[in-house]
Amino acid sequence: MASLILLLTALFPLTAKCFFFQEPNWNNLRVTWGKNPLSHTNFASMPRTEENAIQKGFVMKSNCNASRNFAGKRYWKDNDPSVMLLYDVNGYIAGIQIGITKDMKTGSGENYPFERQVNAPFVDDGDFYVITAYFIDPAIVCTIGRTQSEFSSQGTGEYLRIQNGTHPTDVITVPTRENEVENTGWTQGKCFPSMGVHYWNNLHVDMPCNELFPVFLLYNKGNLNAFGWALQTNVPGTQRLEHPPPSSYSLFMKTVPSCLYRQGTLTTLHMYLTTNYFLNLC
Repeated sequence: MASLILLLTALFPLTAKCFFFQEPNWNNLRVTWGKNPLSHTNFASMPRTEENAIQKGFVMKSNCNASRNFAGKRYWKDNDPSVMLLYDVNGYIAGIQIGITKDMKTGSGENYPFERQVNAPFVDDGDFYVITAYFIDPAIVCTIGRTQSEFSSQGTGEYLRIQNGTHPTDVITVPTRENEVENTGWTQGKCFPSMGVHYWNNLHVDMPCNELFPVFLLYNKGNLNAFGWALQTNVPGTQRLEHPPPSSYSLFMKTVPSCLYRQGTLTTLHMYLTTNYFLNLC
């Protein structure tokens, strides 16, 4: 009996963890889809604490409240605006940004972003236009932030909010369940293994390209666990970004807007919110 008691005592911490500890749904932050999952640039895990970001060579680009146009301590690596990480006042991941220089052009020679997209969702940020996504309420990012306990239980975050205006609280909240997407304006695209079921905003074949929202959602087994940027220009100079050619558009969209074929090669970035990205089989 004494031996049995000792055995149960030894096993209790393990069984308690199994029964009482639940890992957050969004337990990672990875960027860049690629054919080779062993490449160090593909499915690269991003630091989710400010401390870890500094250890990995990220440097602060701007502090909290440095801009009225977004919220967070902003870090980048090697001066690369394709992946800029936002942390709250306590140093926990709060969001992610992409920036493009103001001299970008589409394949047809038009300025990008289009004039009607400036200020929503693209926001002026000095030499760049940026798009911002938050994983927590942007109202708390530069005020109280999250506690260590909240970060441990929530992981990367609990909600995805896309900034769609010049103030951090001007956001679109994304449904976390696929069955909640209906009647929200998001249009179902196609399933692509290692990505998920794509959803695009108000997509139709004869839409003008200046109305194409530069964000797509990815659902797997009914849950939102990834998303991405889709820019109608070929952004050069970084290994982080992806460059799908026109021949691939129908792999992700059930209905491809005709205008897209005139824009040429696009720029995308897939962002994964879980560790098991290889299980994204839709």
